[in-house]
Amino acid sequence: MKKRAFLETAVKAARLAGDYLLDNLGKVSKKDITLKQASDFVTRVDKKSEEIILSSIKKDFPDHMFLTEESVHDSDTEHYRWIIDPLDGTTNYIHLYPVFSVSIALQYRREIILGVIYEPLRDELSSAEKGKGAFRNRQRIRVSSSGSFRDCLISTGFPFRNKEMIDPYLKLFKNVLLKVSDLRRAGSAAMDLANLACGRCDAFFEIGLSPWDIAAGAILVNEAGGIITDFNGGHAFLQSGNIVAGNPMTHKKLLREVKNVFRGIIEE
Repeated sequence: MKKRAFLETAVKAARLAGDYLLDNLGKVSKKDITLKQASDFVTRVDKKSEEIILSSIKKDFPDHMFLTEESVHDSDTEHYRWIIDPLDGTTNYIHLYPVFSVSIALQYRREIILGVIYEPLRDELSSAEKGKGAFRNRQRIRVSSSGSFRDCLISTGFPFRNKEMIDPYLKLFKNVLLKVSDLRRAGSAAMDLANLACGRCDAFFEIGLSPWDIAAGAILVNEAGGIITDFNGGHAFLQSGNIVAGNPMTHKKLLREVKNVFRGIIEE
C-alpha cells in the first residue's frame, strides 16, 4: 500500500470517531465516567471512539503497532506505530464545553511522519505529512508571523496531572502574562497545537502531557513552519511531556521564560 494511504486511513478513522463523538455528545451519564487519577477522566465514549479508530486502521494495516490512551501500549519500535488520542478534552466533553478533538499520529523509526487532528464540532481537519506541509481542510496553513512578543496570544494548559508543579507553573504563567497580549487555556492540547499551526495563536506551553496528546500536533507545528521543543530546548518533548512551541520568534522568547523558572526543577 502506498504511503499516501497512511493519510487517507488516518483521515477516515478520525472522521468516523468524530461522528461517533457528535452522536453521543450530551449523552454521557455519571455511570459512564471512570476516574483514572485525580482530575483525569475516561468515559465509555473515549473507549468506543478508540475501538472505532483501531478497527479502521487495522483493516488497512493489520501488522502495525499502536500506542493509545486507553487500551494499547505497544513498546517503542522501529516499525510503524500509530499514536492515538480518541477524545482529547474528555472533561470538556463531559461538561458540554465545546472544545475537544480526535488526534492520530503515525511514527516510523521513532519519528512522527504523519498527524491528523479532527475537531468535529467545527468539522475542521488538520493534517500534515513529513516534508509535505500542513493543511486545514485541504488549505495550506502556516504559523503566525508575529514579531512582537507583547502582541502574542499564547495558549497553555494547567498541570492537572502534576499538581506538585503548580507553584512554579503559576510563576511562569504570571511572568508570561505580564509580557504578552493574553493567555488561553482551552483544555485540549491537540487543538491548541492545531490552532498554533494555522496562526490562531502564536505559541503554546504545557507540562506533563502524554505522547498521544502531542504527537499529531507536533508534526503539524513543524510542517507549518513552527518550532517545538522540550523545556530545555531539546527534542525529548514526546518522552517528557513538557512542551514549548511557537513561531520561530515567539518560541525563542517563550523558551527563555520557561528556562528562567524551571531550570533546576525539571531535568529532561
